[in-house]
Amino acid sequence: MTALAESLGLRQPTVSHHLATLREAGLVVSEKEGRRVWYSVPQERIDRVLSIMGDATPDAPHTFDIERTVDRLAERFRGVHSRETIDACLRESIELLAPQGAAPRELGSRAAAFTTTRLEALARTQDRAADGPLEVLYVCVRNAGRSQLAAALTRQLAGERVRVRSAGSAPASWLSSGVVASLDEIGVPLGGEFPKPLTDEAVRAADVVITMGCGDACPVYPGKRYEDWDLPDPATLPIHGVREVRDEIERRVRNLLTEMGALAR
Repeated sequence: MTALAESLGLRQPTVSHHLATLREAGLVVSEKEGRRVWYSVPQERIDRVLSIMGDATPDAPHTFDIERTVDRLAERFRGVHSRETIDACLRESIELLAPQGAAPRELGSRAAAFTTTRLEALARTQDRAADGPLEVLYVCVRNAGRSQLAAALTRQLAGERVRVRSAGSAPASWLSSGVVASLDEIGVPLGGEFPKPLTDEAVRAADVVITMGCGDACPVYPGKRYEDWDLPDPATLPIHGVREVRDEIERRVRNLLTEMGALAR
């Protein structure tokens, strides 16, 4: 630790603090060998670390092509949303996601994906009579743990019978590494999921809104089913505690889907 601090020109407590933060985020693991401690990047996190570091290089792109993204979304939502609506939604999505601190190149892909889900939700609110699957929205504080667990398990258990969204009242930058690991070990993929802020159209589009620890952050609209699931935040728990929360969420999701007649068989 002393050698590392000296090579970086920093005080040892500063280096210790940052290493602890990296360990908590799952970007670094430590292994003790006698009086030495070796730090390394987990294999499954190498791509993310390289992506973040790559943005610091002189030739790394720091913006993405907004106009091209609008063109593609306008083609996808032709006859549903105007180009002006799509452009405004994309720019607002960038502003909403920027405080989360994602690397610039990752912000572009997140903004495009987030805008797509927002436009889909907006389209549903404009045509409530249209046929389609039931929609469930899971909301917690950081959208990095409980709501992501619930959404992933719902997708696996319900398939196309239910459309699922998740959001956070104060979204984190990344998903909880413990949550990702707990889903990996039971074969539930998270794909390209990332923490997303809570927006009005997501609530309006939902038939069922499940909140978990976010208090009164979620607006209430008539004609929807609201439930609050009192569950501990996985970010504060060791892996065995995360598994317990995961299994309890699965139990509740199964009950919810059974009541909705949407449990896949």
